[in-house]
Parts: sequence; structure tokens; C-alpha cells
Amino acid sequence: MAIITEELVSLDALATAPPREIIRAMAQQVAAAGRTNDPESLASAAWAREEKSATGMPGGFAIPHCRTSAVEAPTLAFARLAEAADFGSPDGPADLVFLIAVPETASQDHLKILSALATGLMQDKFVASLRSASDPSEVVELVESAVAPSQEPAASETTESTPSSSAAKTADGAVPHLVAVTACPTGIAHTYMAADSLKKAAAARGIDLQVETQGSAGSTPLSSSVIAAADAVIFAADVDVREKHRFAGKPVVASRVKRGIDEPDQLLEEALRASSDPQARRVESDSAESGNTTADTERESFGRSVQRVLMTGVSYMIPFVAAGGLLIALGFLFGGYNITDTADDLVFGSTLWDLPSEADLPQPFHGLFGPLGAYLGAVFFTIGGAAMGFLVPALAGYIAYGMGDRPGIAPGFTAGAVALSMDAGFIGGIVGGVLAGGVAYGFRRLDVPRWLAGLMPVVIIPLVGTVVAAGLMLLVLGGPIAALTGALEGWLEGMTGSAAVLLGVILGLMMCIDLGGPVNKVAYSFAVAGVSGAVAAGSSAPLMIMATVMAAGMVPPLGMALATFVDRRLFSTAERENGKTAVLLGAAFISEGAIPFAAADPLRVLPASMLGGAVTGALTMSFGVTSFAPHGGVFVPFAIDSFALFAVSVLIGAVVTAATVIALKRWVRKTQSVAA
Repeated sequence: MAIITEELVSLDALATAPPREIIRAMAQQVAAAGRTNDPESLASAAWAREEKSATGMPGGFAIPHCRTSAVEAPTLAFARLAEAADFGSPDGPADLVFLIAVPETASQDHLKILSALATGLMQDKFVASLRSASDPSEVVELVESAVAPSQEPAASETTESTPSSSAAKTADGAVPHLVAVTACPTGIAHTYMAADSLKKAAAARGIDLQVETQGSAGSTPLSSSVIAAADAVIFAADVDVREKHRFAGKPVVASRVKRGIDEPDQLLEEALRASSDPQARRVESDSAESGNTTADTERESFGRSVQRVLMTGVSYMIPFVAAGGLLIALGFLFGGYNITDTADDLVFGSTLWDLPSEADLPQPFHGLFGPLGAYLGAVFFTIGGAAMGFLVPALAGYIAYGMGDRPGIAPGFTAGAVALSMDAGFIGGIVGGVLAGGVAYGFRRLDVPRWLAGLMPVVIIPLVGTVVAAGLMLLVLGGPIAALTGALEGWLEGMTGSAAVLLGVILGLMMCIDLGGPVNKVAYSFAVAGVSGAVAAGSSAPLMIMATVMAAGMVPPLGMALATFVDRRLFSTAERENGKTAVLLGAAFISEGAIPFAAADPLRVLPASMLGGAVTGALTMSFGVTSFAPHGGVFVPFAIDSFALFAVSVLIGAVVTAATVIALKRWVRKTQSVAA
């Protein structure tokens, strides 16, 4: 069935009316042509899309469009108005109106045709021909020629332009390279028109611009080499950009997709400025931190979705742990181990200019620098405790953010604070964050009128989310979760002897099985989440787990580095060079330093790493080593109790890993692992 017919074309016939009435009249025209039995539903769907974002375009045309069950085949109606109507274009009213109706199950071929039409509308010659058409058959012929396969490359005409005399240049005189991603909720028109508008403006300025359109017709991702060469990136999108992590670290300019159509020159100029500004906003390295759209999360498996939102919460929580844990460790270093008993008196009873006397110090005093050290230790300990107090609220807030984007942050933080006040611990934080995020996610899916849409993210969602999540925590869930948390802490405190060693073995295996992958992150998250409660309750078991996890994570890169030094012949030149780098990475607790070795020989490197990690985990737990620091390795000795035993445990594990991988490389054929 043809997308447009003569019955769907109206030339200078529609009376002067507001946009909503024009859309309703065109829907009746679609019904008269036998393409829908429910013109009111069609008009309502198109107007609902219009209320979210006006479809008027520069050049005097508008493209109201929608996905709807009111049509069974993609349909295109065209009206040339006797008098222009205001469809929200910045340059004035529109006299040409295309109504695009796509069924929910439209094929990719139909969507490609419609995207080709959107591309054609960016060509001045095509629009001028529509204005001068004398009868409906001429309009049908024009549209069919625009969407014919031979015309699809028309969009690329905008990119084949030689730099003008006023071409843009980078600081070193080179032609700037930019990349852009365009996307809109329906992915039918705005996505492709924004891409063409940006391309045309870039060609006029002599800018090398590559655009990825993430529309309903699918997309061809930009190559990694093109992204790597880009000076900056433009996101012109009304939905979250898929696989945003590909652009990590690039200076970014983000805007609504319609701005890519209306103001392409301004976007390009902003991107050029960002490319030379060291303080410019950059794409986050972790895509999970940026939230996901409904469409993206619907495509995720349940397990992947759970992992994503939990890792979002953990990734934002870690800086609080790092700052708070290290400050508390400094507090113990300067103020002695019993600074916990006198910190408040020292901080709030003295100043740097009125230090406490020797008699005011905790006795016996085991800190540094006498009264000055005691005072500084108390300050560090107090600030660190305050930072650690944000752990559970931050975990809950950013879990909610991972589920429901920014409107979920306030309800999540509040639910986490309630969980903290009820001693529900990190388990309560996780539950509170999920509750708040679920409410925010559900409200974001609602289709509300335009007058209400502006209030949703700043008033309604935070208010309702806070009441529901914090209320459930306070009235229903907080007590049982607090009891469960207390039982878990008691179980950890009671782990001694063989039970503690077994836990160390399990954590060591988890830290080394995938070298920074999901299993590694689960073990690390478990350790980090327990540090806050340990500081508040004076418990040592979670701090032992933190030390065990960090020590085991250091083993794979250090073990592989040691192996390259002991038997160089078993490793390639590149691996020997990687071994030198792995020393520093391993010492700093960066397990990923062993990935180059595992990628080349996984069936021998990974088992060797796991064996060494298990040994180290068992040793640190049996020695009772504790750590307030969630990261840093050998560079935070002041935060690790019994640091000598910690270092011995790591070295023994590294030796075990090195000896195992050397033995496997000597006596286990590599063809076996390659085949596997």
C-alpha cells in the first residue's frame, strides 16, 4: 500500500484554524481515504506528540506525527494551507503540513521511507516544489521521488562540501572533527531532520561532522576510530543516547533534538568552544551513571537491569567511602586508637589557636605530635564520620537515580536517611533506593498534559516518591530490615577460625575470576557497603572484609608482573612490557592490570589468578587485617591495620599466581586453551 495517495493531499483547501483543528481535519481526511476507522484517536495521538514538542520547522512547514493503533499501514497526509498556522517554529508559522501516522508494528522498510522523507524536507528545492505544485498528483510524485531508493543518499549531499574561506579551524590550524548523535521519542522525523540540519551547517563552515541517527529505522553506530578522532560530541536528543559510554571523556554539548534543527550553527559553535576548553563538561566514563531511558531498560534482561542500578548506586557511593574512610584512618594515625572517645570534646572544646593540654589527651596517647596531633586527629575523625554518614543515603539516592533518573534522587536520599536513622544499614539503603526509583520510574512513564509535565520532575515525582519510599521504610520495612542487618553483623563478628578463612577464600576467588567484571564488582560492593556500619558500630568484621577484598584484587596484576620477571621466555615482548606497568597497577589495587594477560591466555591466567587470590583472601582473614580505605593498595598504609601482614598476604598470593601461571605455561599446551 502506498504511503501517500491523491486522496491524502489537500491544496489550499483547509480553512484558517489553530494547529489542533488542522490536525483533526487531516485525520478526517485520512479516514475519508479509507486509511483509518478512528480519526479521533489518530488526531489525539498526533496532538499528544505535538504537546510534548512542537513540530514546526524552519522554512514554514510542520510534521505532526505519531505511532498509533488507529492505522494499520504507514500513512502520510499533506496539506498546503490557505493561511499559515503557528506550529511552534522559531521563524514563524507553517503553510505546509505533513501528518505522519505509523502503526505500532511498522516495518523497518516503512520507517526508512519516512526517515527519507524527513531528510528530503531539509532540501530547499523539495520544499519549494511542494509550494508550487498545481495538483495532488504532482505532490504524490514529488513525495515518491523523495523517498525512492535512488534518492535516499540525498542527505549525504550536505556533507560533500569543500571548506569555505571562513572554514572553522582548531587551535593548531587543523579542520575540526566533530561527531553528533540525534534521537527523538518516536524516531521518525526529528531524528533525521536534526542530523541533516547539523550536516548542512557543518559543511557550510568547513567542519568535518559525522552523525549517528538513533531513530526507529535503526542506526549505524559511528566507528570507534571516528569517535576517537573527534574533538567534541553533540547530543541532540530528547531520549537518552544509547551506548553513551563509547564517547567517554569527550567534551560534550547536549540539547533537545529540535535545537539541532532550529539552531545548528549555535550547537556547532558551542561544540567548538568545548573542544578547546579543559573545564568543559565531558561524557561520563560509566554509562550507568547517566541514567537510561524507558526504551533502553525495557530491552535489558532483569539481571542486567539489577546490576546496572546497583552499580550506579555503588559508583556514586564510593567517593564518600574513600574520603570518609581515609579521613578516619588519618584521625586514628594522629589522634591514636582511642580518639573515638574524646573526638567530640577535642573538636568542640578547643581551636587550633587554643590547643588542649596534655591532661586533656586520651590516655594512654598513641598518636603523633602531642596536642596538635590529637586535635588534628579529632578534626579528621569528625569530618570522616560525617562523610561516612552519607553512605547509605547516597547509595539509596543513586540507586533511585539509576531507575528513575534525576526525579528519583531526592526520594532516594530521604529513604536512605530514614533507613540510616533506623539502623537498617546498607540493606535498608538498597531497599529504600529501589522503592524510590520504582515510584519515579512509574511516574516518568505516564503520559501527562503539557501543563503538568513541567511540574512532574521537580514537584510531583519527588513529593510522591519521598512519601511512598520513606513512609514504607519508616512504618513497615525499617524494623525488619534493621533486625536482619543486626543479625548479619552479629554473624560476621562471630566468624572466627575456619569460617573466616572460608569467607576469605570465597571473596578472593570472586575478586580474581573476572578482573574487574561483574563478579569482582559484587564482592567489592559487599565490602564497601559494610564499611559505613563498621565505623558507626565499632565493628571490625566489615573492615576485615574490606582488607581481604583489596588485597585479593591486587594479586592478579602483581602475580603476572612477577611471572614476566622470573621467566621472560614464556611471554611475548608486549606482555613483558605490560608486566612493568602491572606492578604499579597492582600496587594501587587496579585488578584490570592483568587483563592483557588474561585476554591472550585466559584458561591459564585466570585459574592462576584465582588460586593466588584465594590464598591471599584466606591469609588476610586469618591474620585479622582491617582497612578503612576502600582503595589505594600500598599507597594508604596508614588506613590499614597490621599493614605488614597485609603486604605479606599480597606477596604470598602474587608468588602463588606467578608460580602457577609459569607451571601452566610450561606444561599445559596453549592450543588447549585456544580451542576452548
